[in-house]
Amino acid sequence: MIPIIGLVIGVAAGIYSGFSIPYGYSAYVAVGILACMDSVLGGVYANTQKEFEAKIFLSGFFCNGVLAVMLIWLGNQLSIDLSIAAIVVYGSRIFNNLSQIRHYLLRGRKAEEK
Repeated sequence: MIPIIGLVIGVAAGIYSGFSIPYGYSAYVAVGILACMDSVLGGVYANTQKEFEAKIFLSGFFCNGVLAVMLIWLGNQLSIDLSIAAIVVYGSRIFNNLSQIRHYLLRGRKAEEK
């Protein structure tokens, strides 16, 4: 319940703060958010498998976010659009994690009840 409350407060703060991200940084922020979403969903999946460790989650969260932003920056320096590659990779990982979580919710609870 606490993560949902935090999500609602964060979204509300983002909407009503009036803060906008400059166009030049939008690719960095978008890929950084995708990388962090991947880490969060990976943490949820690890929790469903009873393998969640806070140190691994936090290090992955920050390292994935920083690595994704650095990848986009390097691509811009080399005049290569690496944001599409990062979006494809993180997008596929997000869908994979969501699929695993869905399988747990649909099958895992049935197995626990028996």
